[in-house]
Amino acid sequence: MNSIGLIEVKNVSRGIKITDEMLKSAGVTLIQSGAVCPGKFVTIIGGSLSAIKAAVERAELIAEDALIDKFVIGNLGEKVFEAMCGTAIVKDKKALGIIETFTAASAIEAADAAVKSAVVSLIEVRVARGMGGKCFVSMTGEVADVSAAVEAGARIAAKTGVLINTEVIANPHPELWEAVL
Repeated sequence: MNSIGLIEVKNVSRGIKITDEMLKSAGVTLIQSGAVCPGKFVTIIGGSLSAIKAAVERAELIAEDALIDKFVIGNLGEKVFEAMCGTAIVKDKKALGIIETFTAASAIEAADAAVKSAVVSLIEVRVARGMGGKCFVSMTGEVADVSAAVEAGARIAAKTGVLINTEVIANPHPELWEAVL
């Protein structure tokens, strides 16, 4: 499944209602849905691009002022889904890149832009779990590729003002890799 949509709202109760409406309205598959820190609710769906667009548009109408962020990606970059689920396997540990954002949608979009712009391996896309609502994307690869990927992802998050910070570490200490992986 390479087409996904996401809706992120300010409160759990509205998020549950929106998720139900999305699933009823468009023939999509629920990929992930639940409360994230601090009391936000994120739903990610998959399916045909037209069904996802319809479901996200419906969710946006229902969300009203509770809407934080949303997206529809028709061709999700390879390995983004694995990094979102925490199942990415990293073989070569080279330079380390990090993009930190305020919204789940921007983190996933940043990860997608990163893998489409350079040869990098995603390590993790952390979507507001245990981070006070913040999100981050981590990746590895050659320094030049990681730098290009971080820059591409950061541009996406900066457009909507939700970029917190980026870092590129050329040669991480081995103990840092143990902590990150």
